[in-house]
Amino acid sequence: MNSIETGRFNINIYNGIVDLISKIIEIRDPYTLGHEKRVSQLSCAIAKKFKLSQEDISLIKIAGIIHDIGKIAIPAEILGKPGKLATYEFSVIKEHTIIGYEIIKSTKLKKFMGPIANSILQHHEKIDGSGYPHGLKSNMITFPAKIIAVADVVEAMTFHRPYRPALGIKTALKEISNKKNIFYDSRVVDVCLNLFETKKFQFS
Repeated sequence: MNSIETGRFNINIYNGIVDLISKIIEIRDPYTLGHEKRVSQLSCAIAKKFKLSQEDISLIKIAGIIHDIGKIAIPAEILGKPGKLATYEFSVIKEHTIIGYEIIKSTKLKKFMGPIANSILQHHEKIDGSGYPHGLKSNMITFPAKIIAVADVVEAMTFHRPYRPALGIKTALKEISNKKNIFYDSRVVDVCLNLFETKKFQFS
């Protein structure tokens, strides 16, 4: 009887499935090629600094890789639109968190996919309640989602997007520093800053 049948966590099986999903996401949204993997890389580096369990780190790794899976349902003309999105277009983009949550939550492996689904749902929430989709405040947001939120914004600002050129890592780190304890968890921000400024973290 294999590990899925007995309900045990098998990272090798999960990694294979998640890698496949990641490739599908990147084909659907080529403008963010590599984004998911870089977010996962930074999220894991942050999680390790908090000395989380290996299983928790593995779940964060998976959540980071597929955090934008809901974008497979977003029209390509919106995902790849150059320039600023219209209000209604941004409202469509915001649906990707709920869509992703529903996709992952519907799987039969609820014991492991539940925490991943919550991270996908909440990775655009903000500490002050100004995020989406539900306007959750700090104590209502899961810690893995707080980690992915910081990694996501740092990666997004560092690299090119259809609507703007890359802003660079210095600008990204300044953003999370300025919005610490407003948008982003202060503990996560401090660890992220330390990784880049002291540990010389680099995206691969």
